[in-house]
Amino acid sequence: MRHSALQSSGPNYDRTVIACFVGYITQAVINNFMPLLFVTFATTFDIGMARLSALITVNFVTQLIVDVLAGRFVDRIGYRPCIIAAHVAALAGLLVLGLAPTRVPDPYAAILVAIFLYALGGGLIEVMVSPIVEACPSEHKDKAMSLLHSFYCWGQLGTVVISTLFLFFFGANSWPVLACLWAIVPAIGIAMFIGVPMPRIVPEGTVAMRFIDLVGRPVFLLMFLMMLCAGAAEQGMSQWASAFAESGLGVAKVVGDLAGPAMFALMMGLSRTIYGILGHRMNLTVFIAGSSVLCVAMYLTAALSPMPVINLVACAVTGFSVGIMWPGTFSMAAEAMPGGGTLMFALLAVAGDLGCAGGPSLVGFVASANGDDLRTGLLFGSLFALILLVCVFVAGRMRRVRHGSAVATRDGESAARR
Repeated sequence: MRHSALQSSGPNYDRTVIACFVGYITQAVINNFMPLLFVTFATTFDIGMARLSALITVNFVTQLIVDVLAGRFVDRIGYRPCIIAAHVAALAGLLVLGLAPTRVPDPYAAILVAIFLYALGGGLIEVMVSPIVEACPSEHKDKAMSLLHSFYCWGQLGTVVISTLFLFFFGANSWPVLACLWAIVPAIGIAMFIGVPMPRIVPEGTVAMRFIDLVGRPVFLLMFLMMLCAGAAEQGMSQWASAFAESGLGVAKVVGDLAGPAMFALMMGLSRTIYGILGHRMNLTVFIAGSSVLCVAMYLTAALSPMPVINLVACAVTGFSVGIMWPGTFSMAAEAMPGGGTLMFALLAVAGDLGCAGGPSLVGFVASANGDDLRTGLLFGSLFALILLVCVFVAGRMRRVRHGSAVATRDGESAARR
């Protein structure tokens, strides 16, 4: 990405942005590697479905708590020590996962410790990398944000594909070695963040907003709702993609995982990468609005099409449609509230995580209430994208009003000087 000419004589923030890319790959590894091992854990350690589900809950709740608290302590401690500590926690969690469960009397307790450690790291990484990239000097910050979030998708895709193939060729019992190998990713992140320059998160001359300031702003509440719907629309389909592949096409699980979640991640990554490269030629608000319309159409197609292959294609294209929603909302919020800082990004991350947890749950509840009919659940899921579309139009109107007021203020000041 091209940075302004003013930066040429100052610190090189390109390395900082690349370090943030590695941070999101780390988060993708720790969020997507463990679920691939659930069947192995069940057979090797005799861990039942209820306790396996609890592992997901521990990961989610830990990251959510970190999201809530990060806005209070990250600014006080400093970004560099916190982002390094986040990668150390992720590294420790992956190493504990690889080394401890097969060597202790209670493997489940060791797995819980591993999840807690790397969830601490994952929560911090999620909160911190977006404001760091947003604060780095760049001509097109929305492009940089979209490209940043694309690396989570590529990390998710790489984790699923590499892990699946590794376990296929070396056997399911080789997972401890694979966990230790994945620990190389946060180790690289530690090395990078030790030496890169760190930008000022809140622009100089801008007062950092407090919690009461943020929640009192209608634009923040609108962005909070947008993040909620973005997370729900993304995971509402993503979590059911594998089920579509297996039940709709009758393929083996390994093929289903590659054709379902992996294709979803590929398409989501393509969307974010395309905007990350060509975003300077596009209007972000229009791109999000168009993506919302496409998302509604794909949910409806998946729910109503009688052809399993079309269902699977709709799942994949939904990944493309939701790609810009999360990073785009971050960029819109940063532009509307420059003083939001870490607290704003942390609260928006909370909204996104709540959406990621609630979206697939609501789809499942609606499906269950209608005789386990997943099509009905996905039909309900289209409401997430529809609400987001309405929010985008309202946000666009607010942006025009803000810019109109700013222009009027500048014209008035110029007239007064004359």
